[in-house]
Amino acid sequence: MWFKKSSKQIKQSHVTELLANLNSNGVELGIDELLQYQQKSSLIDLAANKSLHGQLSGNYLARSKGRGMEFDEVRHYQAGDDIRAIDWRVTARTGETHTKLFREEIERPVLIATDLSMSMQFGSRLLFKSVQAAHIASLIAWHAKNRGDRVGGIIFNDINHNELKPRSRKTGVLHYLHALINMQQQALVNFNQQNVSNDNSSQKSSSSTELNKGNFGTNCARLRQLARPGSLVYLISDGQQLSQEAIRHLSHISRHCELVIVKVNDPLELNLPSVNKKTNVVISNGTDRQQLTLGDKKTSRHYHQCAQLLVQEQQSLFTKAGARVLNFSASESIEQQLKQGANAWIR
Repeated sequence: MWFKKSSKQIKQSHVTELLANLNSNGVELGIDELLQYQQKSSLIDLAANKSLHGQLSGNYLARSKGRGMEFDEVRHYQAGDDIRAIDWRVTARTGETHTKLFREEIERPVLIATDLSMSMQFGSRLLFKSVQAAHIASLIAWHAKNRGDRVGGIIFNDINHNELKPRSRKTGVLHYLHALINMQQQALVNFNQQNVSNDNSSQKSSSSTELNKGNFGTNCARLRQLARPGSLVYLISDGQQLSQEAIRHLSHISRHCELVIVKVNDPLELNLPSVNKKTNVVISNGTDRQQLTLGDKKTSRHYHQCAQLLVQEQQSLFTKAGARVLNFSASESIEQQLKQGANAWIR
């Protein structure tokens, strides 16, 4: 007997297929789903985008000129120049002494700060934002390793953090990936315990939002201490706990490093779902509750406008801090989003 599948069944089948391709269940993290990005590291390019100020030899060309491995130009000899760098061919041809200049090579550690806090433990279609953040971190780490960079950073949730000093080769990447898995597992346990606590208690914690913002700012301060001049720094977060303290630390980082903010969002945070008839629902952020009417055009429009204002405010603050901002959704694979050219990551 032939029968038609409902649109809901088709969507569910599509999501199941996507999760299978990602080796993920969308909520927890496993090593297999992070290892697969080793084969996809060519999707991005971490070429230096601003002046670097490192002191060690490595794979990137500094803006300063001096003795090094990469020839830059020839100019007239000046008092104090190293006579070993004199270009005798040009000198003989022009009749004036010329010297060679070389562009110094420096090493660029890649630091990845991954936010796995409570607000990241959410997803309405494909993946939790925290899982998508881990996938992005994995892609960056593998690409950095293939370029010969050292990989390190910080991973944090609401109750703990893990600082990882930059390491070279595959061991540095694997160290970071296992830390991601452990921190996400801890975040999920804390998330479930918090939900049980909220269900059993009639009291609401009015200070929880401020505590979370303080935690985010503290981890930005830790990132600031970890970042050495010339580093490439990625902060992967939804930005919901952004505070003036965090912006101050990020501004300091961007003065000496290249800072990139990778914002992960979910479609439900930008638009209410479309339904055929009006339906009253109760939504909660884990502390406060609010009632909304789905299917009401005025409510949907107001919700979208408020969401857009928040996005614009975050974008303005990150830009003010000197960061480049990339946006990703948790509703699609990062490979699909990159191939669609949704971000200026491929230069």
